Amino acid sequence: MIKFPKIGPAVLVTAAFIGPGTVITATMAGANYGFSLLWALVFSVIATIILQEMAARLGVVTQQGLGENIRLACTNPLVKILAVLLVVSAIVVGNAAYQGGNISGASLGLVHVFGQGQWLQGSMLETISLWPLVIGSVALFILASGSYQFIEKALILLVTVMSIAFLASFMMVPIDWSEFFSGLLIPSLPTGATLTVIALIGTTVVPYNLFLHSASASKKWQNVEQLGDARKDLYFAIPLGGLISIAIISTAASAFFGQQIEITNAADIAPALAPVFGEHAGIFIAVGLFAAGISSAVTAPLAAAFALSGILNLNKEISSLQFKSIWFVILLLGVLIASIGYRPIEVIWVAQVANGVLLPLISLFLLWMMNSATLGQHKNTKRQNLLGLLVVLVTLLLSARSLMSAFGLL
Repeated sequence: MIKFPKIGPAVLVTAAFIGPGTVITATMAGANYGFSLLWALVFSVIATIILQEMAARLGVVTQQGLGENIRLACTNPLVKILAVLLVVSAIVVGNAAYQGGNISGASLGLVHVFGQGQWLQGSMLETISLWPLVIGSVALFILASGSYQFIEKALILLVTVMSIAFLASFMMVPIDWSEFFSGLLIPSLPTGATLTVIALIGTTVVPYNLFLHSASASKKWQNVEQLGDARKDLYFAIPLGGLISIAIISTAASAFFGQQIEITNAADIAPALAPVFGEHAGIFIAVGLFAAGISSAVTAPLAAAFALSGILNLNKEISSLQFKSIWFVILLLGVLIASIGYRPIEVIWVAQVANGVLLPLISLFLLWMMNSATLGQHKNTKRQNLLGLLVVLVTLLLSARSLMSAFGLL
């Protein structure tokens, strides 16, 4: 009999990185370059497993999240202040901006199935949509439970729905398997695809998930003997997320590559599939987009609350007022951004800068702490350090790209 791993915190990581941003990026990659960039997702999944395994191990062994460990590791007052300011600014600004995208993406799935939900029209605000309020209310209901177990189960359900939707769409389209395996196993870089490759990696390897995973792992498993369960959970959930991304790229490659169909954003995905493969394929994509958006809409505020409560030494209990206040502010900002259709260019600019600096920095912090003597026999091996440094080099490239893009150099 097949024994499945105990599903846990790693599913939260999958729910976080398979959001509307990933759906858009993967769809554009498939539409513009066919199957040729699948290898980038393979690398992304491996890189994510390397970093998230360290984060989970740190959480289980120290029984503290990454935020707490960063605060305790910075003994120099000036370094501690700079680290706190950097993390707080990046988490608040970045997660608020991306939360708007998560809720907008989930709303697009509902729009395709149920049509536009216009709540208010006027001269100053052309349209305020009802769907972001619905999505925000669902996310609020899940987060307000104050129960880690309930939140985890809700996200497992959403990831299951998302998996079925995107994988079903993938199975409904005709796949050129020789092109599929060629793109999966043989790295290639078509002309103009460099930024798309970086984007595919950047939507999977994200700093917020390191905070989320370490904190949630410390709540799920209370002793080091359970590290095996934490790793099994990781090796099941992260590849599942990679498989979903691969399915999205492959579906888009089959439907759109070489066709005269313009795909500019997530709103074009579901309707564009319907005339090519029938209404059912479009509905599956719409449901998947809804599940991806709402799961990320839950995990982004949750990650922010774990990160800030740890770095600021606040109450990190999910049921506490301080913890709830953090995620509520992030959720509220996301709903407002999505409801009025506002595109906060300046906010996104700052988020790019903050995320560009934060990603390699947090990776280096993680590597530093994973070599601490306090971890005993569970500290990093030479092989784990080498792999971690390789990922850091990639994050530095992502950082350079983010900063250059933010300053208009790309």
